[in-house]
Amino acid sequence: MTTKPIVIGVTGGSGSGKTSVSQQILRNFQGYSVMLLAQDNYYKDQAHLAFEQRLQTNYDHPDAFDNDLFAKHLATLIDGGEIEIPIYDYSRHTRSDETRMAQSHDVIIVEGILILYSQELRNLMDIKVYVDTDDDIRLARRILRDIKERGRSVDSVIQQYVDVVKPMHHQFIEPTKRYADLIVPEGGYNTVAIDLLSTKIEHFLHNIK
Repeated sequence: MTTKPIVIGVTGGSGSGKTSVSQQILRNFQGYSVMLLAQDNYYKDQAHLAFEQRLQTNYDHPDAFDNDLFAKHLATLIDGGEIEIPIYDYSRHTRSDETRMAQSHDVIIVEGILILYSQELRNLMDIKVYVDTDDDIRLARRILRDIKERGRSVDSVIQQYVDVVKPMHHQFIEPTKRYADLIVPEGGYNTVAIDLLSTKIEHFLHNIK
């Protein structure tokens, strides 16, 4: 690959629809050189902590992420290199021993709740997208997801949302909206915004052929 990749950052609160936006873009460009790099893979390694201490991890706080490694890996991809992506084990609340190799692509979609919090990461992005969804909708989506996919109870999901997720969102995540080039209301349901992004990517891919 001789042309510098285009890097698109997609962020928003938990349950905002940022993953749906990212996945829809990937589906629109099946067969093309497009990849997704998720911030969730870059939670800090906590193997040095006792399990009881790991249980107290606030996954919605900027300090939970290893942004130095994340930025280093993203810069490597931009330079056309290969990286070894860590895999996070939520059952153990630390990194797995396994990793996943990834090569650079023409389009790199970076997705996560706090990707715009770090200036170093922001400086590596060409387009920054904030998916903006009301708190009540995000809570409803989170309840449905955590009950179905993670076996959580309604009470535990709501308690975590009230105690941690919502205050962290308003303190750290929502303020990063000011760095966005594009604000997308209602996530994956906003087909107009997704079409605009897809057109931009299509134009880029056409020009590098």
